[in-house]
Amino acid sequence: MRIAFHTLGCKLNQCETEALASSFRGQGNDIVREDEDAEVYVINTCTVTGRADHKSRAAVRSLSRQHPHSLLIVTGCSAQLEAKALSSLGGNILIVPQSAKGRLLTLAETVTQAADLQTGLLQLPAGSTSTAEDPFAFRTKQLSFHTRAFLKVQDGCDAWCTYCRVPQARGPSRSLSTDEVIRRAADLESQGHQEIVITGVNISSYRSGDVLLPRLIRELVDATRKARFRLSSLEPESITGELADSLSHARVCAHFHLPAQSGSDGVLARMKRRYAAARLIQGVQLLRHTKSDPFIAADLITGFPAETPQEHSETIHLIHEAGFAALHVFPFSPRPGTEAAKLRPVVPQRVRDQRARDLGAISRILLDRYARAWLGREVEVLIEGGAAPSRPPGSAHGVSANYLKVMVEGVPIEEKLKGKLVRARLTESGEICSACFLGFV
Repeated sequence: MRIAFHTLGCKLNQCETEALASSFRGQGNDIVREDEDAEVYVINTCTVTGRADHKSRAAVRSLSRQHPHSLLIVTGCSAQLEAKALSSLGGNILIVPQSAKGRLLTLAETVTQAADLQTGLLQLPAGSTSTAEDPFAFRTKQLSFHTRAFLKVQDGCDAWCTYCRVPQARGPSRSLSTDEVIRRAADLESQGHQEIVITGVNISSYRSGDVLLPRLIRELVDATRKARFRLSSLEPESITGELADSLSHARVCAHFHLPAQSGSDGVLARMKRRYAAARLIQGVQLLRHTKSDPFIAADLITGFPAETPQEHSETIHLIHEAGFAALHVFPFSPRPGTEAAKLRPVVPQRVRDQRARDLGAISRILLDRYARAWLGREVEVLIEGGAAPSRPPGSAHGVSANYLKVMVEGVPIEEKLKGKLVRARLTESGEICSACFLGFV
């Protein structure tokens, strides 16, 4: 049976898609590209923004029309909350809510054709909010779409920020036991993975018994020998001296992503975020003391209800004070069932979009400045693939520990490079930096 996957949204969704693909592949099925013919298409949806919901619907509608005789399994967060709307987009669509996504792993062990798969799923209650399914059943034996391995240690969220639907879709915060996290990390390293991404909805809330995130990171490093670790994101209020100390190990990547959302205390209060701008700056300073010139990126929402020009200016001021290396900017979109959807006054869309464009322009300047500062310096690059046809032989692209996209020149052509760590010296900055090969790590 040929199965294709289309994934939207966060690293956690990517992690779960990899596990689903690995399970189906392990039972003799073929994993094909989504632009190829397949008996089954799995669409792993996202609902974090209105645009994410729109892209999820567009993907389902398009694949349903292109492949009317194939089975479309629609799962993920949007499928959890928008089951009726998604199921109406075609006659070959089967909804598997996020809370039941793990059942696809089990079904992969028994089905041999799409009809069997559909029969096995028909009893699933669309839109179910049950959390009885094991959110940590997702394990990957063989990567299909990525070079970096994902390790899911946490799911769900208890924060209930006023703009966010994720707690509705994924339920309360739960954590994988520390012993199991360590076992899975050791397994991934033994399989040859040289980078492991620690992921979850909110890994800052990790708790297993008396083990919190700082201790978990220390135990992961102690239990492995060579693999480097990358954290998917960190809540600003969670960045303490203890956490910073645990991040100081050389095998923890100097790359941190913060869902900052705003630099205005007024906006942060309306969002019900658990920190003020000064606490966010304090967290950034701790990270800078932890690593030498780390890549620190931030999520930001523009045009949140009642956001004034002054509050937008406060966000710009914080961006420069923090010295972020890049920004991920989202114009505010009201999400059904959230408090923020009812907040007034609404910032006009043209103002939201203009503020987003302003921050996008700042982000490009910041990234260029950060990359230029690394010219002539040595970085470790995880090779993700070969060069484009326009590049000479002996070049390969990858990602540095501090999250720069790099094209490495002069690599040994005969080596199987994908997934390997190499040392390189940056020679040219840009959206994709150039570097010369120095050797293997």
